[in-house]
Amino acid sequence: MASGQAVEPAGQDEAIAFLSDPDHYPDGVDNVVRIDTHAAVIFLVGDRAYKMKRQVRFSFLDFTTLPQRERAIRAELALNRANAPDIYLEVEALRRQPGGGLAFDADGPAVEWLLVMRRFDETQTLDRVSERESLSRALLDDLSDAVLVYHREAPVLAPPFGGAEAVERLIAENGVDLAAWPELFPPEMTAALQSETQRWLDRLRGRLDRRRTEGRVRRCHGDLHLGNIVRWRGRPLLFDCIEFSEEIAGIDIFYDLAFLLMDLVHRGLVAEANQVLNRYLLFADDYEGLAALPLFLSLRATVRAKVSAPAAAAQTDLATARHLREEAATYFAEARNYLAPAPARLVVLGGLSGTGKSTLAARLAPYLGSAPGAVWLRSDSLRKVLLGKPLDAPLGKESYAANVTERVYGELCARAERSLTAGRCVLIDAVHGRPAERDALEALAERLGVPFQGLWLDAPLDVRTERVGARRGDASDADAAVVAQQEAYDLGEIGWARLDAGQPLARLEEQARNLL
Repeated sequence: MASGQAVEPAGQDEAIAFLSDPDHYPDGVDNVVRIDTHAAVIFLVGDRAYKMKRQVRFSFLDFTTLPQRERAIRAELALNRANAPDIYLEVEALRRQPGGGLAFDADGPAVEWLLVMRRFDETQTLDRVSERESLSRALLDDLSDAVLVYHREAPVLAPPFGGAEAVERLIAENGVDLAAWPELFPPEMTAALQSETQRWLDRLRGRLDRRRTEGRVRRCHGDLHLGNIVRWRGRPLLFDCIEFSEEIAGIDIFYDLAFLLMDLVHRGLVAEANQVLNRYLLFADDYEGLAALPLFLSLRATVRAKVSAPAAAAQTDLATARHLREEAATYFAEARNYLAPAPARLVVLGGLSGTGKSTLAARLAPYLGSAPGAVWLRSDSLRKVLLGKPLDAPLGKESYAANVTERVYGELCARAERSLTAGRCVLIDAVHGRPAERDALEALAERLGVPFQGLWLDAPLDVRTERVGARRGDASDADAAVVAQQEAYDLGEIGWARLDAGQPLARLEEQARNLL
C-alpha cells in the first residue's frame, strides 16, 4: 500500500449507513449531520456527537484493525477529558445483534467503537468564528494563556521524543507522504523543500537537543489549529488532541505553538498570530525557541499540506474536495516560504507617556520581519510580569523606583538580545527618557551586527493627558499626574527620527512604515 493513501474497505459501509440513519438513535432525532476527515467520520445527532475512526492507514497512523481503533478511541477520551471534561463523555460500542443487525451496546460482538461527545455549537470553533467576526484582543489573550497553561501542565518527555532525531524522522516521513501526491506537490519542488528543511535542521540540531534536556519537550496537544479550539462558555477550550501517536504529540512546546501560529497566518490573521506569540513569550520567557520557529512553521504547513491531500480524496462533496486540494497546494507554498525569513533587526519606539507608543507598536509589530512578525517588548507589561502582578493591576510608586526601572530596562535588553540572536525582528516600546537607555539599545544592535532604527514620538501635553485618562484595563499605570511630571524630564539630545504623534493614527503609521 502506498504511504499516504487512504484505504476504506467496504466493511465500514454498514456501520456508516447505520450511524447516518436518525431512526437508530434515541429521543427521536430528526436528522444526522455527517462530517468526514482523513481519519474519522463524525455524526452529529441532537446534543451528542459520535466519532468513528476510519479503517485507514497512513505513514503516521494505522486504524486498519478494530483493536487499533478501539485503543485510539479510548486514548482520545482519556487524553481530552483532562482538558475538556464537559465535552468528552464516554466510549460506546456498535455491536452485531444475534439476528445480524447492528445496535448500540447490544449483546453481540463489537463492530465499531465510538467516542461519544457532548455536542457543542459547531459555529463556535475558532476557525468558524474567525470567518464571520474579528477575534478580539481579549479572546486572543485568553487563547494564548490557555495554550501556555496546557504546556505547563503537560508531562515532560525524555528521548526518544523530541530533539533533532525526531524532527529528522518527520522530515523523512513528509518526503514520502508528499511524493504520494505528485499531482499536488511537484517532485522537483518537494525535493527542494526537503533539502532546505534538512539544512535548517542541521543548523539547529544542538539547540533542539538542548531544549529537550531543559524539559521543553512534552506530551503536547499535537494538532493545535483553530478548528480544534472552541469558544466554550465564553473562553477558548482546546480539544481533539492527538491520541494515536505519542511521537506526534511528544514534541517541543514551540512546535505545538507553531501549528496555531501557522494556522492564523494561513487565514490572513497575521496581527492575531503576532498577539498570541507575544503574549505567550511574555509569560513563558522562551525566546530561544524563536530560532526554530521558521523550521517549525514550515513543518506545520507541510504536515497540513500532506493531510489535506487524503482528506480531499475522502470527500463525497466535489466542491469540498476541490477546496481541500487548493488548500494543500497553498500550504505547500507556505512551507517553502517560511524557510526564507527576513533578517533580524531592532526597532525601538520612545516617547513620553500618552504619545501612543503601544498603539503604534500594535500596528507595526505584525508586519516587521517574517510572519508572524516582530517580537514586541513593552516595558509596561514586562514590569508587571517581573513583579508577579496581573497586567491590569495598578502598581504603587515603589514599583517605579529607579532600581526597579533599571531592572525593567535591563530585562528589555536581555530579552531583545535573545530574540535577535534567534534571528527575529524585535520592536521595543518604552519611554526611553534617559539618554543612557537609548544608547544601550543602539550599542546592543551594533554589538550583534543588526540594523537599528529608533523612532521618537512627540505629542502636546493636552493630547497626552487626554489619552492616559481614556485608558481602561491597560498595562500602563501612567495618569495625568505622571504626564505632568514628565514635562520636567531632561531628555538630552534625541538622535532618533521624530514623529508627530498628535496627528491621526493612520497618518502616523504611514510615516513610521515609510521610515522602516
